[in-house]
Amino acid sequence: MNLNQMRAFHEVMLTGSISQTARNLNRTQPSISATIANLENHLGMKLFDRKGGRLHAVPEARYLFEECGELLKRVESITQNMRRIKALQSGELRIACMPGPSVFVLPDVVSKYAKDKSDIKTTLVSRSSEAVIQLVAAQQYDIGICDNHPNLSRESGLTDFELIRFSCLCAVPAQSPLAAEQTITIDHLDATPIGILLDEHPVSIRLQDAFAAAGATMNVAFATQYFIPLLTYVENGLACAVVDPVTAESYRLYRSGQTAGVTFKPFHPDIAFELAILRPNHRPVSLLARDFADTLVDHFRTMAGTQT
Repeated sequence: MNLNQMRAFHEVMLTGSISQTARNLNRTQPSISATIANLENHLGMKLFDRKGGRLHAVPEARYLFEECGELLKRVESITQNMRRIKALQSGELRIACMPGPSVFVLPDVVSKYAKDKSDIKTTLVSRSSEAVIQLVAAQQYDIGICDNHPNLSRESGLTDFELIRFSCLCAVPAQSPLAAEQTITIDHLDATPIGILLDEHPVSIRLQDAFAAAGATMNVAFATQYFIPLLTYVENGLACAVVDPVTAESYRLYRSGQTAGVTFKPFHPDIAFELAILRPNHRPVSLLARDFADTLVDHFRTMAGTQT
């Protein structure tokens, strides 16, 4: 028994008429008659008595009618779900992200993306960049977001990734005289208490090199694993910090509608921060995940472009 036979049989049971069934299914009467005859031959039993030009269902056909009805509903449900998936209205996103963007920026992007979509489930885990790379390389997540970590090249056979380059900003206390400057330079930060990431991070290395090249004193008052905690020290007037624009955007989202205690200024010389968007290389990714990854890349590229 195939779907074509089930649909024809179910419609004949509903209408009691071959001609009406043909009209409802947009087929010819001979085609419907042949389909019912083939179904009866396949089952080895009559489903209808033909009397006075009409069809009368035999008692056994009632059971088949109920079963076909349930199956056809299920098939229609599957069809509708697949159409919604194709239209990017349904599905699941599994995202692994380094801590900074995972707190405010990424949930904001996901919220805007899912706002007009009816049935999207999102799983977001916050991990170190190294762990994010491992999770995507293990094909466990659809999308990964991390900084440009040395392990990216080592896992290039298992992941595809796209790098987005940002120019770091200088976070200064809102009440500091530095907040009035157009651009913060090394001279402004000479011997000034600053907060940085741990020494091995590329941004810290570039910053140390820039201070050394300028012959300036780098007065490290605070060191953290991630950028966002540094902003608390800045907000309390204890230090300045050179941070990436994604962290600055996180702070703006967090402080939306409130008086900000941190002002972000362009920084010279240019200190690069590179963000990587990862996708698994050996597991098919859904249409939804591909579309969201493209949306994410566009969002971060736009953010990086507004700096120029």
